[in-house]
Amino acid sequence: MVEKRIEQLIFFSRWIQMPVYLGLIIASILYAVKFMVQLWHLLSNFSILSENMIMLSVLGLIDISMVINLLVVVFIGGYWTFVSKIEFDSHTDKPDWLTKINASTLKIKLIISLVSISGVHLLKTFVDIHNVPLQDALLQIGIHLVFLISAVLLAYTDKIMHFDAISEKH
Repeated sequence: MVEKRIEQLIFFSRWIQMPVYLGLIIASILYAVKFMVQLWHLLSNFSILSENMIMLSVLGLIDISMVINLLVVVFIGGYWTFVSKIEFDSHTDKPDWLTKINASTLKIKLIISLVSISGVHLLKTFVDIHNVPLQDALLQIGIHLVFLISAVLLAYTDKIMHFDAISEKH
């Protein structure tokens, strides 16, 4: 009886994550507002901005978009994987990736998003390389390489685990 209650408590504890996912939704709203502010700044100052400044502004917009995409993957995928299934099977707007999500694919999507965001930051640095200290540029390259190597290793580990799981079935 006590063991059953403990197991129920442990199972129910997954709902502790709910405020985290709701907070990430609020964070994505704030990023959307930031996107609109930056877009307005780009539109209102377009005629006086240099080509490099326009490119940096657009890369900033892309960066915000990618962070919001990362947040969506985390709060939908995390909720779906770790808290509760979302009941929208008949909804025509259901994201395709959601039907294939599990903890492993969620990790891969997260690291790929981090590599992509890091790549955009690195591109912004290269566009504005004359205004970026060499040490900062090298640090960004190093961080990007760490993310990239981590992504490759995580994908390779996932492939090995998937291959082992298939081998055990046969």
